[in-house]
Amino acid sequence: MSNFVAPEIEKFAPWDYVVFAGLFLVSASIGVFFAIKERKKKSSKEFLVGGRQMTCGPIAFSLTSSFMSAVTVLGTPSEVYRYGASFILFFLSYTLVIIFTSELFIPVFYRSGITSTYEYLELRFNKVVRFAATLIYILQTILYTGIVVYAPSLALNQVTGFDLWGSVAATGVVCTFYCTLGGLKAVVWTDAFQMIVMVAGFATVLIRGTVLNGGPTSIWQRASEGSRLNIFDFDVDPLRRHTFWTIVIGGAFTWLGLYGVNQSTIQRCISCKSEKHAKLALYLNLLGLWIVLVCAVFSGLVMYSHYKDCDPWTAHFISAPDQLMPYFVMDIFSSMPGVPGLFVACAFSGTLRSVNPKRHFSYVLLIFRTPRAGAPRAAAGCWGRRPHGGSLAGVLFGALCTAMAVAASLLGGVVQASLSIHGMCGGPILGLFTLGIVFPCANWKGAIGGLLTGITLAFWVAVGSFVYPAPSAKAIPLDLSTASCVLANGTDMLTTAAPTVPPARPLLADTWYSLSYLYFSAIGCLGCAAAGLLISFATGPSKGEDIPPILIKPVCNLFCFWSQRLKTLCWCGVQHSSKDVDFENNMPKVTTKRTETDDTFQNKVEKENRSQLPGYNPEEKSYTNMSTESRL
Repeated sequence: MSNFVAPEIEKFAPWDYVVFAGLFLVSASIGVFFAIKERKKKSSKEFLVGGRQMTCGPIAFSLTSSFMSAVTVLGTPSEVYRYGASFILFFLSYTLVIIFTSELFIPVFYRSGITSTYEYLELRFNKVVRFAATLIYILQTILYTGIVVYAPSLALNQVTGFDLWGSVAATGVVCTFYCTLGGLKAVVWTDAFQMIVMVAGFATVLIRGTVLNGGPTSIWQRASEGSRLNIFDFDVDPLRRHTFWTIVIGGAFTWLGLYGVNQSTIQRCISCKSEKHAKLALYLNLLGLWIVLVCAVFSGLVMYSHYKDCDPWTAHFISAPDQLMPYFVMDIFSSMPGVPGLFVACAFSGTLRSVNPKRHFSYVLLIFRTPRAGAPRAAAGCWGRRPHGGSLAGVLFGALCTAMAVAASLLGGVVQASLSIHGMCGGPILGLFTLGIVFPCANWKGAIGGLLTGITLAFWVAVGSFVYPAPSAKAIPLDLSTASCVLANGTDMLTTAAPTVPPARPLLADTWYSLSYLYFSAIGCLGCAAAGLLISFATGPSKGEDIPPILIKPVCNLFCFWSQRLKTLCWCGVQHSSKDVDFENNMPKVTTKRTETDDTFQNKVEKENRSQLPGYNPEEKSYTNMSTESRL
């Protein structure tokens, strides 16, 4: 083993601390501003969903920034540095996810007038299903928050000299502060501000790194020589860590659990003033996801070009791969005080964005009253004057999630750890909502049985992969060189390691436990859906006539070449034809008999039906939140 001399890397200068502290000050100020501005609006509705009058712009910013956390800032460039630029294929996954979310899930959630996605489960099944799913979501929130708080704090502690627990505590306190004071509006506008900080940090690093490494052409050439541009690997082996299929298919399942049915996403979308704004926010958010992804991937390539012949990780200049990006920033900006502070603010803004919404939306699930039996609509009478109770719950979740950061040190790289957690918990939840929205025959017994099956399968493979990691041939990083690193004393210090006997591995270790971590969500989702349908048919499927049509999305209607008789059969008894709404066109159903040539009569009937449609705004040609009480 060779002992290398680590180059001297400057620590934070006073101006870096000023820039970094400014982020926390602005974030806290936003919470104070909205607390003062909204002090006379005491209802939980105003506090939790911003009065349901948000527009698509701020929501799009908030959606993008919420899921582009410190994991993206620190982890994605490190992944590209070690494994190559195949991460760019996530742009296909994001596209599929946004299409499915906006066209399948948002119409159902928005039109039902719910506040929590898990409120839907009680309307569709019962309280037991809602309670079980809520517990899993809270578990997912706590586990993920531990990663986004602890892992970046650990990396920045060792690279910049920040006190580890001081950074963890400061992040938790500031997040809890502005979340509990300002409610959803503070979350959304703080997200928008921190998104600007994140893009500015990435742009600064990219410009400086590109200039120092000879321009884009030189970076591209070095990345190609280092096999970092072998993106399109169509190997169908599910044991390979990253291939085209694992990223596009597995990544789509993982991110659909985050976007399609995740409380954080849906609550933002239903806070929009109309369904059209909610969908537009999702598609605008897609552009933001692409921009951040390209910045993160190219940052990894710039970093590889810079350290192509002297890898800091292999040379033990750093103790973890996730420290590569902060190390790189401190290296190239050592002569520019203030700029490293901007990047650290960029990384910590990712943590702030991730911690705050997760806590905010978790305590929404706890303080919101469940629908009364027989209530005509999801949240009838549920809006109370309870923001102080919500703030207290926010403080409780803030303390719990920050404390859970201690356990995050036991996990591996932040990208794989975070996506694994989302797959383990989010996959079964995705399967549960798919059962409820797509399959009218699914009953509550099938929902519970399917959820337990999906969770068992997902945790089984995930925990097994943690205990018995995949063979190095399936997940080995690309070559990293130390040829240009300076040796200590100019000699190699050779050591002879004692031979070791590899530990015994069970039969499943090289198959089931070696599956790519991106397939955890697909396993949980498909396992939940399949088991749920089998149990539902075994115990007697639900009667479609008893299910409000607004809770079901008739996906068979997408097949326009199908006959009406076949579509009706696939409705499983749900009375879609009796509703005022056509799910395909967002237009009222016109049931009055008329001839196709009588355009005048057709327009008259459609105009009358539109005026009677609950929640439908003829001017917006979309559903709004103005009349949600009578939708169910």
